[in-house]
Amino acid sequence: MNQLKTHLSLADFFALPEGDIIYELIDGEAVPKFKHDEEMSPKFFHSSVTGALFVLLSFWANEKGRVVIEWAIKLTRNQQEWVPVPDLIYISYNRLPINWLQDEACPVAPELVIEIISPGQTFGEMTEKATDYIKAGVLRVWIIDTKAKTITIFYPDSLPQTKRSQDNLKDSLFVGLEITPEKIFQQAGII
Repeated sequence: MNQLKTHLSLADFFALPEGDIIYELIDGEAVPKFKHDEEMSPKFFHSSVTGALFVLLSFWANEKGRVVIEWAIKLTRNQQEWVPVPDLIYISYNRLPINWLQDEACPVAPELVIEIISPGQTFGEMTEKATDYIKAGVLRVWIIDTKAKTITIFYPDSLPQTKRSQDNLKDSLFVGLEITPEKIFQQAGII
C-alpha cells in the first residue's frame, strides 16, 4: 500500500493499524515516510548518524529533556493537522514536563527536529519540510547531509546556516551542547 487516499482526521490516522511502514499525516492522507523502499529506506550512513546523535544528545540532555528517535509529532501545516515523524527530536521538560508519560504522539512542538537526508530525498524537499516545522513552532531544525557531511540549521528568525567539519553547533537554545559535524560523523563511524 503506497498511500491511503481517504481524507483522515487525526483520530482516524492514529487508529490505523500498526505495521512495518511508518506513515506521516500530510494534508489528510497517510503518506509513507519512505516512499520508495529501495531508494529511501534508511541505510548505513542514515542509521549510524541517527545512533550517534541519539548518544551525543542524550548525554547532553540528561535532566534537561528527552531525545527520541522517530516519534510522531502533532503539528499544524497549512491550517491542517500534520503528523510528521522526524528522525530525532529534542524536547525540553519546559515544553513537555518530566512527569508526562503517555504512549502517544508528541503533543507539542519540540525545540529541535533533526532530519537526515535519505537516498531518494533532495535537499530542496527537506528544506520545505524544515520550513513547515519552523512555521509549526519548532525552534530549530537540523537537516543532515551524510554525503556532504554538513548540517544545515533552520531558525524561525534568521536565514539557515550550514555547518561542516569543525564548525561548532553551539546555540543559546541548547546551553552546554558543544558538538561539531565532525564529532557526529566520527561517532557514527563514517569519517
